Amino acid sequence: MMELMNSFMAEIKAGPQWVYYWVNFMGLLFMLSIPFSFKNKQARIILLATLVVAPIIMMALYGKFGYERILGLGHILAWAPALYYLHKTKNEWSNNTGIISKWLALTLVVMCISLVMDVADVVRYALGERG
Repeated sequence: MMELMNSFMAEIKAGPQWVYYWVNFMGLLFMLSIPFSFKNKQARIILLATLVVAPIIMMALYGKFGYERILGLGHILAWAPALYYLHKTKNEWSNNTGIISKWLALTLVVMCISLVMDVADVVRYALGERG
């Protein structure tokens, strides 16, 4: 699994520089879910969706298809339920002025931006565009 992940990251690094920076920014942002998850249930959902479920799905897809647009399906399947939950529980955390609620708001925005790109990639893949 580690070899697969290293190969995946090497392909990201070899691609457009903005994608490499975006993926690393998201990774750092999502890593904050680890300490925040000790106090916040929304952070636990983000941790599960971004650091457990999505990587498992994406590595399975990468192992089968390689570095293709279909990889966005991993985010769609793992993040859509998490985003629904974050939106549904928004009243619990959005009125709070603490660092965790600011992080949750930023994470929600970043995940939505990425999800738009992922949906576009999966649609393009379904329409026959490879690479």
